[in-house]
Amino acid sequence: MAFAQASGYTNLNGGVFSPVIYSKQVQVAFRKSAVAEAITNSDYFGEIANMGDSVKIIKEPEISVSEYKRGTTIATQDLADSDFSLVVDKSNYFAFKMDDIESQQSHVNWMSMASDRAAYRLADQHDQEILGYMCGYKQSALHGAADTVRVAADIPGTKSDTTAGDDELLAGNKLDITDFGNIATTATAGDSIPLAARLPGATALSTATASPLAVLARMSRLLDQRNVSKQGRFVVVDPVFQELLADEDSRLLNQDWGQSGAVRNGLVLDNLHGFRVYVSNNLPSVGTGAGTTGTTAQATNYGVILAGHDSSVASASQINKVEQYRDPDSFADIVRGMNLYGRKILRPEGLITARYNAA
Repeated sequence: MAFAQASGYTNLNGGVFSPVIYSKQVQVAFRKSAVAEAITNSDYFGEIANMGDSVKIIKEPEISVSEYKRGTTIATQDLADSDFSLVVDKSNYFAFKMDDIESQQSHVNWMSMASDRAAYRLADQHDQEILGYMCGYKQSALHGAADTVRVAADIPGTKSDTTAGDDELLAGNKLDITDFGNIATTATAGDSIPLAARLPGATALSTATASPLAVLARMSRLLDQRNVSKQGRFVVVDPVFQELLADEDSRLLNQDWGQSGAVRNGLVLDNLHGFRVYVSNNLPSVGTGAGTTGTTAQATNYGVILAGHDSSVASASQINKVEQYRDPDSFADIVRGMNLYGRKILRPEGLITARYNAA
């Protein structure tokens, strides 16, 4: 007697003898490293996880200091209160079902494998969205390669700094080609920085490119000028930038890169120019991305790297759960999961981005 093959299940023989043997060694897809949790703070997690869908955050008041001379009448200042909001407004989910026949006759633990993959995809999407938000971009599709600049309608809650742009970032903290005076290529604001490693024997700055270390040095200087603490600084780069960085002719880099210890959650260096260095494939990528070569000083194909301080962005999950129940319409178990979270740029002065492409 032959059984009809259920739609969607391809590793059962449907009652017909098959000489094919399925290996119990399952090919597991490679996983991307997640870094968002390591570079954001969770100070508001308890408040937002227990009640409400938003948190009002009070800003420190600004105090004026005036010169005093003998006999001066002192003028008192009224404190101006100001706040902004962190809103839980992002949610993702997965749902799949496992037929009882599939579960009984499968040669591997199919349910466990599927659950593990689903949990990874949920966490990966969380990481990708938060990194994009911190860089001023939004994704056009889940796990898509096309990213676009965030606009006013995409702002979650209210801006923490009214002088920030619609992407909640400060204009002076977004590096492009115009920030590097050694590059003689004709360019306009917003064009990507053409990068190339400064190779051994170089005696002068290139007039066509900047070097990866020069970009990191500029990021460090901008944070210093904005009085951002040196403790807790990070930089997140993509594999293209990492390759250029590894080619740099720098004794300092060689010393830093030679640290012992395993790569953990994308962390590859504990200290480079004062930054913890993370490598991630979840940074924004525009057009054909950072690896696009042959055309420099353009705003069509580029990658984005991010530097900052751990206190600059808050993230908080309100619901992060996985549950299993019986399907009322078939003999199957349904597994579903959801992640409901919020994220907010608290201190835009502590975030620096740079558009670049390999020259």
